[in-house]
Amino acid sequence: MLVLVPWAVLVLVWYGVSRSGLINPGLVPTPLQVGERAWALLVHGHLARDMLWSTERVLVGVVLGTVLAVPVGFLLGWYREVRRFIDPVINFFRALPPIALIPLVIVYFGIGELAKIVILFYAAFFAAVIVMYEGIAQISPIYVRVARTLGATDGEIFRRVIVPLAVPHMLTALRVALGVAWATLVAAELLAAREGLGAVIENAATFFQLDIIYVGIISIGLIALVMDLALRAVARRMVSWQERIGS
Repeated sequence: MLVLVPWAVLVLVWYGVSRSGLINPGLVPTPLQVGERAWALLVHGHLARDMLWSTERVLVGVVLGTVLAVPVGFLLGWYREVRRFIDPVINFFRALPPIALIPLVIVYFGIGELAKIVILFYAAFFAAVIVMYEGIAQISPIYVRVARTLGATDGEIFRRVIVPLAVPHMLTALRVALGVAWATLVAAELLAAREGLGAVIENAATFFQLDIIYVGIISIGLIALVMDLALRAVARRMVSWQERIGS
């Protein structure tokens, strides 16, 4: 029950701001108004479909970005010379906001689904690769030395030592990539999207429908939260052996 307390406080503060008179009530719809609008869009509109479209785009972008980020992160994290050479390039592209690349993405990939996936892939890859190689670089070499002392080959060290120790970093990279991708979603769906939560927000902004904008924003946050909680649960199961060893 304690988990619900911050949410209850947030709703109460929201009600207080909307009823205080400090801000024009027309600019701050109440939680009840937003909830009613969300229900209407779910039952009579296309909110569920838009949520599904956005979730699918994010998942595709994150999966592709993370799948590439993991081996690249291994390479950069394990080989210091390679990391020293490539690190400035990675950080250069990581610092570029995906929205700044939209004009070039339109030129090279058009305005279809591929363009949206490219934007999300870009955001997910550079977020995940940083987490991945920083984690790999922090793995203590003592594990490798002990394995060599016990007669393990390079292949066995990689499979039985490096990969298990890297699993927590892989899951963290996936979580970070997922968060960054959801944060980039609206920018990606600016590319002539007719479906998706970004399109919902953009269309509502055009007609100054603030309650629908709130619905879109809250939907993005809730889906991202559910996915993050699911990843945390998976992470706890996959790395529980490390906790038992540590205890």
